[in-house]
Amino acid sequence: MAQPIEIVEEVIIKFAGDSGDGIQLAGSQFTNNTALTGSDLSTFPDFPAEIRAPLGTLAGVSGFQLRFSSNEIYTPGDACDVLVAMNAAALKSNLNHIKKSGIIILNTDGFDAKNLRLANYQDDENPLDNDSLAAYNVHKIDVTKLTREALKESSLGVKEKDRAKNMFVLGYLYWMYDRKMDTTQRFLTSKFGKKPEVLEANMQALQAGFNFGITVEASASRYRVQKAQLPKGTYRNIQGNTALSYGLITAAQKANIDLFLGSYPITPASDILHELSKHKNFGVTTFQAEDEIAAVSSAIGASYGGKLGITTTSGPGMALKAEAMGLAAMLEIPLVVIDIQRGGPSTGLPTKTEQSDLLQAFYGRNGECPLPIVATSSPSDCFETAIEACRIALRHMTPVILLSDGYIANGAEPWKFPNADSIPALETKLVNNIENIEEYLPYLRDKNLVRSWAIPGMKNLEHRVGGLEKEDISGNVSYDPNNHEHMVKTRQAKIDKIANFIPKVEFIHGDASDDVLVLGWGSTYGVSYSAVEKLRAENKKVAQIHLRHIQPFASNVEEILNSFETVILPELNNGQLSKIIQGTFNKEVIPYNKIKGVPITSNELFEFISTKCT
Repeated sequence: MAQPIEIVEEVIIKFAGDSGDGIQLAGSQFTNNTALTGSDLSTFPDFPAEIRAPLGTLAGVSGFQLRFSSNEIYTPGDACDVLVAMNAAALKSNLNHIKKSGIIILNTDGFDAKNLRLANYQDDENPLDNDSLAAYNVHKIDVTKLTREALKESSLGVKEKDRAKNMFVLGYLYWMYDRKMDTTQRFLTSKFGKKPEVLEANMQALQAGFNFGITVEASASRYRVQKAQLPKGTYRNIQGNTALSYGLITAAQKANIDLFLGSYPITPASDILHELSKHKNFGVTTFQAEDEIAAVSSAIGASYGGKLGITTTSGPGMALKAEAMGLAAMLEIPLVVIDIQRGGPSTGLPTKTEQSDLLQAFYGRNGECPLPIVATSSPSDCFETAIEACRIALRHMTPVILLSDGYIANGAEPWKFPNADSIPALETKLVNNIENIEEYLPYLRDKNLVRSWAIPGMKNLEHRVGGLEKEDISGNVSYDPNNHEHMVKTRQAKIDKIANFIPKVEFIHGDASDDVLVLGWGSTYGVSYSAVEKLRAENKKVAQIHLRHIQPFASNVEEILNSFETVILPELNNGQLSKIIQGTFNKEVIPYNKIKGVPITSNELFEFISTKCT
């Protein structure tokens, strides 16, 4: 007799296995399927830097965590309800992150002597044979064997058949969570339509996993998560880098100019290049340069020519772009530099997340070279943050640094489609009326110290540019010491005046009457929200604000900070914004720093804040 389907509020699933096991694909397919059910969701892909990491080792484990809920959520969650472990290393590296009595789906073929040795298990420590997993609900399934049996009529070789193991597991999970498989079937048809044998093998493995669930129905439970009550609108599942790309396209359209991306591939920023290259119909030009310097230089050239110049990178590339960014600041032309941060220094942890480049964004150029800095806080927020970065660059004729990180870039969540008509047009400083210009003065400024933007080659707009110091108003080369000091202070004052054009910071939780303030930026938004929400439910007087604009700060940030004796600042670095806050406002903050390549969890931040509450 079939067991009834249990309605649960939320589920956290972690897929884990070797890089070659198709973990990221299985996770993303289950995520896309989940998005169509209407549940709120949040994901955290986590994978090795190597394309083919050492098979069977702890260092080679690829993971994909998905949290989906009938309530609004802000993080991918802490401990998992379900772990899919394709081998011994996947189990060992994730065992501490499974809830007691949680479900573990084990591919028993991944626990042979070789896999156990590679995962550093002792000869007598096979978790399939001892009681180390007694606290969990373990589903022992020989996924490899069952997949091969399902494909026994296929002409594919054994290696090719084994690549469909992820589809078997995915089919089993679709059965377990009462899902239809049509989304993945359409994906497979699109991906492998020209390879009929591969398509058929994946389809059969997917169905075999679902059918396996039916055969064990008497001994396994099924679950369903209801639709979340999100604000009305049309939603889609979106990753951070995709949302950034859409925001850049929207900004260019709203400014009525073409978009140019000059980029050199680097993890985890490359997806922006891949996405923008698909949208030539929107006037987007993409250029994959031979190196980081060529990438930013081409974007500067595009901006000089009247396009919206964009360049994308991560921390190492930011270092290489520094000189050219100084050139753009000297020229005072619009440019958006997007830094998808990762662990450092040097090559560091290419696929692991970190808020490691804030001080580099502040100070990482020669000379006095202040630039506006904005930071995005979630995958869906990337859309609005990209538009804001472009708005500042175009309105104030300056390079702008946009900070994201690997956690946001690769993560996904529901995104409510905005109404295009509700997005305001972006102002530019392009010179349009040239008839009455007798001599163009490139550094003649408006009341906000912003110069105009002249496209070269137009009559009456001849002017010279370069990296040498400019004479005020005329733009001629000047070595005059008084002029240099004046221009340095003028460029700084122009950046400072941007504060008049950005919104004041608003409280997310609480207000100035509370005792403790949790201050954040970037990807700590979700974990801060969850921790503060839980504390306020316990009647703790904890407030929260989160910064999008970091240079300049919004005009009321100092007032808010001075309203609290205790300010807690969580960061995925060694206290970079803490140093800036203390230096700018002479305000002591209590840092909470984590530098492990993984996000802060809501529970650990909750416990830390609790110790500071009276």
